[in-house]
Parts: sequence; structure tokens; C-alpha cells
Amino acid sequence: MRMSPRIPALAVAGVLAAASLTACGGDSTSASGDKNDRVKIMVGGLDKVIYLPAMLTERLGYFKDEGVAVQLLTEPAGVQAETALVSGDVQGTVGFYDHTLDLQVKGKHVESVVQLSQAPGEVEMVSDKAAGDIGSAKDFKGKKLGVTGLGSSTDFLTKYLAVKNGVQTSEFTPVAVGAGQTFISALQQGSIQGGMTTDPTVATILDKKLGRILIDMRTPEGSKKALGGLYPSSSLYMQTDWVNGHKATVQKLANAFVKTLKWMSTHSADEIAAKMPADYAQGGGAALYAQSIKNTLPMFTTDGVMPPDGPATVERVLKAFNPNLKNADVDLSKTYTTEFVKKAH
Repeated sequence: MRMSPRIPALAVAGVLAAASLTACGGDSTSASGDKNDRVKIMVGGLDKVIYLPAMLTERLGYFKDEGVAVQLLTEPAGVQAETALVSGDVQGTVGFYDHTLDLQVKGKHVESVVQLSQAPGEVEMVSDKAAGDIGSAKDFKGKKLGVTGLGSSTDFLTKYLAVKNGVQTSEFTPVAVGAGQTFISALQQGSIQGGMTTDPTVATILDKKLGRILIDMRTPEGSKKALGGLYPSSSLYMQTDWVNGHKATVQKLANAFVKTLKWMSTHSADEIAAKMPADYAQGGGAALYAQSIKNTLPMFTTDGVMPPDGPATVERVLKAFNPNLKNADVDLSKTYTTEFVKKAH
């Protein structure tokens, strides 16, 4: 499970994604920081809008203001980011909260310390070629459906939508296609008939008229319709032992992220897009990138606090299809903490 050999390449990816940022290199510590305030955070796709707060916090200078040197790294799927955390290659992950439940039943104690969102931000897309064959999740049977990675949150949610609509997980084929251009290519080539992805990939597919939206979970309303409640997803989660041993550093991270969430709630999509690296908009242009942010903004919390009923919704969704969780006793209170975000206010 160790991923150490991959870290140099990932570090390069993280630095290139934020080439204009000094703090992303890992060697730049603010005057108030020290070696104990150096943190590596793996993101399940730095350029995905659902994980936008990670890079935006860096761009706004809030990590530096708090005196913590953060190195942002990137992996194409949340399950890979999870692996980096569990193996000890990074101290934090910006990924989906649902991994904390999955890990607990495997004996790994991980908790969300900042809840960035209250809805998945995910969209089930259908290719134009298959649009006549897939009118709802009931039609997933016999289809090949794209997910970012096997065991990822897109995989989890696709399986839930299938089971909820009478299709067993063995009756369709999840295909790991990543996001961005690899997802789009798979859709174009017909290697998948549909799949779950996020902005800006969604906006690009619609703009190029390659597919249509089947299920939209980018808003709290969309989450409730598809999943029966708010579904806390994007979060900063960390190993519980590390959190307990580095509370001062975790507090600095929470302060920085909460500042960003508040900033996002008072600025337009265009203003947010202008703060992000220019290459994030190259696929479809600045206007399309700003639109993708606008469409996804409703998913984010404004304070980093876990929605009260959110964990129970996630547990119900996971238990619907995951045999490891179905009969397991999950202690939801150990999957997240509001200690740090409440102090940040």
C-alpha cells in the first residue's frame, strides 16, 4: 500500500498546478511557521470544482496567513488520495467524507475536520449515442458506466443509484476512466455509455454536445432528490491519531479553510474563477469555467460545519450496497469533528 515512490511525481504535479505559488513547493514556510507546521495534503483532483477550496485557500494566501506551509498534491481519484493518507505519505486528504465510514469498518480511524460541502457535486452523464437507452438509473442494467476509480465515491454513488432503482451491482460494469479529458474520451469512443463526473468536465461535455445530464447532485435539492437527504462530500479528512497529536496545526488549517468558505459565499463565480490557476480553464475557456463554478457553488458549506443529518444519510447510502458496511456498527461520532471549525468562527 505504500505510495512513497509516487510522491515525487505527484509533488511535481502539485507544483505545476500552482506554479505561481511559493507555498506549494513545500520548502516555503511563513515567518510564524516551523517544521511542525508543514503539511502535505492530497487532493482527489486539484482542478475539480468540487475540491476548489483547496487551491483557492492557497491562492488567497490563507495558509500562509495562518503560519502553516501546505504542499498540495493531486491524484485523479479520491480512492487514491485516501490510500496516500492511510499509508502515511500525506497528513491530510481533500476528498469525500464517505471514505471515513468505509475506513472505520476496515479498522482505520479517520475523521473529517472541515466539511467543505453538503451535497456530492456529482452528475450522472449519458452520452448522446446512448441517450435513447438510458432514461433513468433503472436502465443501468447491462451498461458500462464511468467512475473516477474503483472504490471511489463516484463508484459508491453509482452503485447506490443502481440498487435504489432495482439494478444489482453485478448487473452493470463500472469502468475507471478518471475525470476531465480521459472521461470525455471514454464517452466519445463509446467505451462507456454514461458515467459520474464533476465540473468542469460536465460543462465541457454539455458545451461540446457529447452528452446530457441524467442525475444532477450539485445542489442540496439535487442531493435530497437523488439520495434522500444532504450528502456531505468534499472535506478535509485526516487520521484521528495525527489530529490529536497536532491540534495546533489542524486548527490553523481549519481557520484557513473556513476563511475560504466565507470568502466564497460573498463572491461571484467570476471572481472565484479569476483567483484560480489559468490552466484550469484551458479546456473550455474562462467563461465556461466560471459557469461550471456557478453551477457547483450551492454544494459548499459556508462555515465548514458538518450538516446534522448528513452522516446518517451517508451511512444509509453506503449500507445499501456495500457488504462490508451493511451489517457493521459504524460510530458516526468518530468520523468527523466540529471542534476546529467552531473555534475558527
